Amino acid sequence: MQELNHWIDGKEVKGTSGRFSDVYNPATGEVIARVPLATPAELDAAIQSAAKAQIAWAATNPQRRARVMMKFGDLINQNMDMLAELVSREHGKTLPDAKGDVQRGLEVIEVCMGAPAMLKGEYTDNAGPGIDLYAMRQPLGVVAGITPFNFPAMIPLWKMGPALASGNAMILKPSERVPSTSIALAKLAQEAGLPDGVLQVVNGDKEIVDAILDHPTVQAVGFVGSTPIAQYIYGRAANNGKRAQCFGGAKNHMLIMPDADMDKAADALIGAGFGAAGERCMAISVAVPVGEATADALIERLVPRIEKLKVGPYTGGNDVDFGPVITKASQDRINRLIASGVDQGAELVVDGRGLKIQGYENGFFCGPSLFDRVTRDMDIYKEEIFGPVLTTVRAQSYEDALGLVMDNDYGNGTAIFTADGDTARDFASRVNVGMVGINFPIPVPLSYYSFGGWKKSAFGDLNQYGPDAFRFYTKTKTVTSRWFSGIKDGAALNFKALD
Repeated sequence: MQELNHWIDGKEVKGTSGRFSDVYNPATGEVIARVPLATPAELDAAIQSAAKAQIAWAATNPQRRARVMMKFGDLINQNMDMLAELVSREHGKTLPDAKGDVQRGLEVIEVCMGAPAMLKGEYTDNAGPGIDLYAMRQPLGVVAGITPFNFPAMIPLWKMGPALASGNAMILKPSERVPSTSIALAKLAQEAGLPDGVLQVVNGDKEIVDAILDHPTVQAVGFVGSTPIAQYIYGRAANNGKRAQCFGGAKNHMLIMPDADMDKAADALIGAGFGAAGERCMAISVAVPVGEATADALIERLVPRIEKLKVGPYTGGNDVDFGPVITKASQDRINRLIASGVDQGAELVVDGRGLKIQGYENGFFCGPSLFDRVTRDMDIYKEEIFGPVLTTVRAQSYEDALGLVMDNDYGNGTAIFTADGDTARDFASRVNVGMVGINFPIPVPLSYYSFGGWKKSAFGDLNQYGPDAFRFYTKTKTVTSRWFSGIKDGAALNFKALD
């Protein structure tokens, strides 16, 4: 069995705690590796080393830091297949989906190639008599990223790219379920020219998360995961005087208006509801058709599409639509929630429970399930299932459908399918959700905008990637300057280029 390591000061380092977490192949249920769980002392040593390395990295001019991002992006492209294989092996998603995981992270690195423009300050000449006023953005120091299992490449890149391009050092604590991709990315960053110690990958569990939150050298924490843990991390980080951006769960609704193209809406729901086995915070888990005729037409189109979906291991060929869920515990929880939906009166139109794949009988597979006539009081509506389960809540009017989204505790993403521009504009304007799609089922913004939800889907006032990320990973220093006298030098006729 493979034994994985931490990444400290530019090399792989074995853990000393003697505690390990098992890494599974979700398609077979087999343990394929063990990842060490760090001690607080090991974390402290990594943080102190990062703090020393950060000083020189922060003093490196932004253009040179951007060149490291350029090389890093090039290396990610060159190693796309290798990274996707690591993602698929430990997470279970299909190879095309795994490449998409890497690609969406790479796009943030590409924006970080333009970091010098993001880091420019402000200047006012003659703010007063002989007084100049200027503001400059400076890195925070050592920051931390705590990332989830469902996007082993994308979210670590979302964290490390802006943090490193801004001149910080980062402690990255990936999910212990999918540790290999983060180590591989750290190696590529080193090859791209990132100095040793500026990026440290420390594996661990709650003990290490708490140690990160309590460590006085760590200035900011970025987290993605469930809402209860996001709220916990945000509160503890804030109590310790740290910046925090913590992104939690979701219950994303898609409204289908009577004038929508039903085939396109059904296709969108299949991809958004069942892609990556539903293990996406931006998955559409609730379809809201407006009117009984709309609902009947939608269900009629969904059923044959769902029945054609192929579930299997990522090695099963290019026609596999999605793979297993991450753990046996996740599989059991999804099945329990499906049973609760039946018990509470929802109509289970397609039942994905009990799926067995020849040769992979011990894998953590869940077939696609579809519910109709779900109501607000049911557990399958109130809880984030995080699996391949699509629920349908019938609404009698547009206002009823909008109210359903507005009243929900979560506010990560939402979508509307309609042919009417007025309805679409009204929905986008009024809905209290952070990311909105119009005839677009998974409205994840491109990397030069910012990603973030509202309500219980996010804690903190700045979003991930885009302009907000550079605001989060820097602090503003404002200088008021006045010179009483000066000595004028002679002319300099040569221009010195930047190194």
